[in-house]
Amino acid sequence: MPLEALTNTLAINFAPTAADNTSLRLSKALPALVPRKRRTAPQNPLPAQGTPTLSLPPNIDSISFLEPSRRLLSHRDHGLFLKSPCYSLVLAFVFSLSEACANTKISAIPLHSQPPIIQNILTILSSISTQVERNPPKDQGASRFGNSAFRDFFDAVSACLGQYHAGLGGPPPEAMLEASSYLQHSLGSRARIDYGSGHELNFILWLLCLNRLSLLSPSTFPALGLLVFPRYIHLLRKIQSTYYLEPAGSHGVWGLDDYHFLPFLFGASQLLNHPYIRPLSVHNEIILEEEGDEYMYFDMVRWTMATKSVKGLKWTQPMLDDISGARSWEKVEQGMRRMFVKEVLGKLPVMQHFLFGSLIPAVDGMGLEEQQVENAQGSEAQSAADIGVVKHVHKDDDAWGDCCGIKIPSTIAAAQEAKKSGYGEIFRRVPFD
Repeated sequence: MPLEALTNTLAINFAPTAADNTSLRLSKALPALVPRKRRTAPQNPLPAQGTPTLSLPPNIDSISFLEPSRRLLSHRDHGLFLKSPCYSLVLAFVFSLSEACANTKISAIPLHSQPPIIQNILTILSSISTQVERNPPKDQGASRFGNSAFRDFFDAVSACLGQYHAGLGGPPPEAMLEASSYLQHSLGSRARIDYGSGHELNFILWLLCLNRLSLLSPSTFPALGLLVFPRYIHLLRKIQSTYYLEPAGSHGVWGLDDYHFLPFLFGASQLLNHPYIRPLSVHNEIILEEEGDEYMYFDMVRWTMATKSVKGLKWTQPMLDDISGARSWEKVEQGMRRMFVKEVLGKLPVMQHFLFGSLIPAVDGMGLEEQQVENAQGSEAQSAADIGVVKHVHKDDDAWGDCCGIKIPSTIAAAQEAKKSGYGEIFRRVPFD
């Protein structure tokens, strides 16, 4: 075939048809392909909490000591507190204790080389532990609610507070009387026989009072965080296990812990920059067993697992399970700081029992505990006042709000009763698991 004829044939065969012209027009109508932008990581709306500067202790001679009382009786009072110097003082002290625990094992703080004030505080905690043994629980069948013998224990400790604080020396008796109120209220509620993070905070406030009285200098902060505070936590476990203290304001499985918060903050600080232990290690039972005595975070997880009737953090405490997915302990520690600010200091149900005196002063405009709230109405609100809870206004006309709480049986009590029945080591399986 001649070249010219072949060219004509090819031109005819491959000439664009009407359908081809339509597809060409449609291809031009499609948007141009643009490379996707890399998705930025979500930002936490709460800023990272820094550590305010801890102010120097005041001049004792210029202080008129007071019996501490509750002043956070309404949301307005709470708002005043969050903007007050007292708020910054508490934040500075708690975060300073946390920073003193950074990258340090408990065994790295030798007990024998501590100053007398640390030894005396540990002696006080040991004496309180002895009072537990002197006031055994009453027989109340298989009940998992608070044991009324706790009130006998509470009264016995209260009677010895003056003796305990006399051994600390230094400040005048009226100063130690004010400080002793915080230690008394750090053991739980005598009226409700419960315990929560607000009572735990009172123990920190007791140490803060001793700091304001120049008995605890910043050089003692590592010993306070790694010797004194773990001893207090173990004392409370003994009290909780003996008297079945009910969790105050518990969020159930959706909370960090039924009773405590600060061991997780101090424990996360201990693990900052650890060479091989990661947040995911909380699921490793061998690490929990081997490192639980050295790190508060693992000690809390280990204790939690021992007192639950279902095995597995994802069932008993999903929040801890979620936190274990963090990339580093720095992320965990920052999150604990945010949570302390928002869920402890930032919640009136917790802070309504905060005590103010001369060492931890309130600000002008806060309510007084003696005042009767005019619009506190309703029989249930009145009954709350009758058992020792401060009268206050409920939000949204709630006759019995979250601030007053409800009686919640103790999971520790459940574990203890299971042991008595011979089923302590048998875990109940979760349905569909």
